[in-house]
Amino acid sequence: MTVQDTTSRADERPVVSYFSVDVVVSLLLLALALVLGWDSWRVGNSWADDGPQAGYFPFYLAVLLGGASVYGLVSAVAKRGVAHEPFVNRDQFRRVMQVFVPTFAFCLFTQFLGLYVASFLLVAGFMWWIGRISLWASLATSLIFTLAMFLTFEIAFNVIMPKGPLEAALGF
Repeated sequence: MTVQDTTSRADERPVVSYFSVDVVVSLLLLALALVLGWDSWRVGNSWADDGPQAGYFPFYLAVLLGGASVYGLVSAVAKRGVAHEPFVNRDQFRRVMQVFVPTFAFCLFTQFLGLYVASFLLVAGFMWWIGRISLWASLATSLIFTLAMFLTFEIAFNVIMPKGPLEAALGF
């Protein structure tokens, strides 16, 4: 057995099965339906003299969501005897995380560094890390993109975007 065979087999091992995903999503949606149903009941879910109360339609939508969730849960449990197909394997999960983690960090960084600095870091990081483009080309492209975005939104259209300490230091 070669190293290549071991690596490819490890990458193909499932992270989670369809059964697990079906059960967890159905339970989360059922919990959401219960919360929405309770809140709709709390604000009023009946018909008043002047028409439906605020929770009337949301209550029945929550009932439908709850019914669909129970159906999904029962279907998943009924199929439990069938072979558990993998929902995602390790290689697929790794590739999804390569996009999710930087995008999540971009959302956090936008709050503290502003949109333009966070965008610069995101574009340069994606180009260098995932695209395997040289560092200088990644930085140059990201700088051009960020400047174009800044000139378009801030100067040309005067759109208020989240700014951070760099923009404040430059007087924007």
